[in-house]
Amino acid sequence: MATYKFASVPSNGERITYANGVLNVPNNPIIPFVEGDGTGPDIWRASVRVFDAAIEKAFGGERKVAWMKVYAGEESFTKYNDWLPQETVDAMQEFRVSIKGPLSTPVGGGIRSLNVTLRQVLDLYACIRPVRYFEGVGSPMKDPGKLNIVVFRENTEDVYAGIEWKAGSPEAEKLRLFIETELGKKMREQSAIGIKPMSEFGSKRLIDMAYRYAIKHCLPSVTLMHKGNIMKFTEGAFRDWGYEVAREKFPEDTCTEAELTKGGPTARADAIVMRDRIADSMFQQLLLRPGEYSVIATPNLNGDYLSDAAAAQVGGLGIAPGGNVGDGVAVFEATHGTAPKYANLNKINPGSVILSGVMMFEYMGWNEAAKLIVKGMENAIKSKRVTYDLARQMPGATEVSTSGFGDQVIAGMKS
Repeated sequence: MATYKFASVPSNGERITYANGVLNVPNNPIIPFVEGDGTGPDIWRASVRVFDAAIEKAFGGERKVAWMKVYAGEESFTKYNDWLPQETVDAMQEFRVSIKGPLSTPVGGGIRSLNVTLRQVLDLYACIRPVRYFEGVGSPMKDPGKLNIVVFRENTEDVYAGIEWKAGSPEAEKLRLFIETELGKKMREQSAIGIKPMSEFGSKRLIDMAYRYAIKHCLPSVTLMHKGNIMKFTEGAFRDWGYEVAREKFPEDTCTEAELTKGGPTARADAIVMRDRIADSMFQQLLLRPGEYSVIATPNLNGDYLSDAAAAQVGGLGIAPGGNVGDGVAVFEATHGTAPKYANLNKINPGSVILSGVMMFEYMGWNEAAKLIVKGMENAIKSKRVTYDLARQMPGATEVSTSGFGDQVIAGMKS
């Protein structure tokens, strides 16, 4: 067990363990949490009340989370002069399941993304982002209810690997000259250079998780989103590796779109349809034919773009959850930014963290609590007592505070 200098391990909780591919969750699990920067504390205060209320209603006191505050981001830097203490990483590893609010990431210079760092050091290789519509939410779409997808985004490779050099730096110039003289590829002088690594190992384990999710939840298709028509040896390879995973591991559960169209011997009505779409086409498809897609597996950058764009179709990032999942370790998180201009105003929508909690409880096998929170969210939105981001899209809505929306969700569990 790790030693904690800044955080305190709750004495009334037990560790979640993981063995032989199975998560073992006690009735009183210790779950580390990071409040987050900017609006993070407001959001966390509302969200944790929702979580505790759902657990109490679902299990009648037989189960309870022992919350463990850990530090990252601006609060951590202010108090301990460290943006991400090693003990926070250790806690997330030791206790297996964590949840966090948004963390600051400067654009350009400064520290690298703490979110990306956590994903890489904990090997949380799958960023899972479900996107669905809640009845009553304002949307730019004619029929937003047709969109109901889960994006599986590779989380540790691609351009997010952080292998890049500043324009004009000695390293960039050295690499440029090597590429020109040794590999025969021309590049402008004074170019910034980034490298896009994508491995067979990293791609296949992500796609494998997407298939298993589709099989478990009886979903009709898995779509590989890529830009392989241009980046043939990276994103094109991602596509090819995806089909290989289906053939090698799930031949009894899948068939390709081509086989289905031709009526081949492997085409069955109950098979998960395997297909791929070029990235730019995928954006258009989700706008024009959203009902045709269920699970989408994609490299890192594509998945970032697509999940945010899809969230905009159903009301915005305020109700878009996310989870970063590896083998026996998971960190669930808000998918939006810190919105510092709204910090400490009790104004922002806590829905992203609340719904990330739904994902967390499903991951833990506490499905009764997860379903209650979803019910609470649905009823809160139907009541039209919502935070400003939803209220401005919903005629006749009453704007409520962050904490007030948490109250509505809790009330909605009981109705």
